[in-house]
Amino acid sequence: MVMALMVIQLVVSLALIVVVVLQESKGEGLGSIGGGAQMFFGNIKGIDRTLEQITKYLAVAFMVMSLILTFI
Repeated sequence: MVMALMVIQLVVSLALIVVVVLQESKGEGLGSIGGGAQMFFGNIKGIDRTLEQITKYLAVAFMVMSLILTFI
């Protein structure tokens, strides 16, 4: 049981890494303080929106799996 949960945790963590790496770099950072308006007015395109949604779900799954493995 624990080994299966650890394997699921590994798969979720690898998927989370891949999805984060696939996302387009925002490139603004602290440059937005000096007037970089692209960060505030940029439109999120289809694949970027999908990758952000997947990232949210995988992050939640990672946290839940971590809590489950902690209490087992």
